[in-house]
Amino acid sequence: MRLITEAEVAAVLDPDSAVNALRAAFAQHGRGQAQVLARHRATAAQGGAALAISAMGAILDADSTSEGDLPAVLGTKVYSSRNGKYNFLVSLFSAETGAAIATLQANEFTRLRTAAATAVAADLLALPGARTLAVFGAGIQARAHVEALRRLRPFERVLVCARSGGEAFAEEFGAQAVDAATAAGEGDVIVTATRSAAPLFDGGLVKPGAFVAAVGSSTKAARELDDALLDRAALIAVEWRTAAELEAGDLVNCPSGRWTELGELLVTPRPRGPQDIVVYKSIGIGLEDVALARVVARRLGLC
Repeated sequence: MRLITEAEVAAVLDPDSAVNALRAAFAQHGRGQAQVLARHRATAAQGGAALAISAMGAILDADSTSEGDLPAVLGTKVYSSRNGKYNFLVSLFSAETGAAIATLQANEFTRLRTAAATAVAADLLALPGARTLAVFGAGIQARAHVEALRRLRPFERVLVCARSGGEAFAEEFGAQAVDAATAAGEGDVIVTATRSAAPLFDGGLVKPGAFVAAVGSSTKAARELDDALLDRAALIAVEWRTAAELEAGDLVNCPSGRWTELGELLVTPRPRGPQDIVVYKSIGIGLEDVALARVVARRLGLC
């Protein structure tokens, strides 16, 4: 068993490989071949610092992908938070022997995996003719999502709405800094990547046919989307219903009977009309981390 560093992860894991790995993992989950461990948290205040420790994980069956034949694995992701700053590790085990394969420093692929999961959903559910990408937020995840989604659709415009950093973001990505109403009303694909505790825009402004991905929060106390948007949505996709019920603040007033898991949609695609609004709510699940850890370990010759 060895430690895989951030530098090694960055050297062997690229956005396209991340998307392919997550598409295969979600499809496996949709077929009932993968099991997921829900996130568990413990919190404390010590010496004036807000502390938290969190853990989640998954069991993946063997799979044949563009990486070749991947072995069955078990894995956990554990991470610390101190005053809102995070550090991530993933431990990967062989399902055949139970032995530890590697522990990976996972800050880099935590950045990649959230955007890659959104890209899987957008590739499946966003209209092929989407031309305007609107992003709420200007942080790490907002940047990762623009990079990932530009690989899927030939966006002609990128709009950004952010409380801070919007102008720098616009310059970096050739985007236009706009207000919330403009971003919500003109985006064909809308990504919310903020820590907002309250809805960011009026859901009545969203145009028919839009795909909206809410990725910024994973607690029931925070939400980026309002009930007006959810009421208009023809389809609401989540990574895993169990986790969404526990952590998706955006969906707290929306019956889980309306939700469909991403894996189910990959296995049995559901046609969407050109006027349908589709919402994807992500809270991040261990399936994603274990899937990427397996690819990294394979590329480094460890499994």
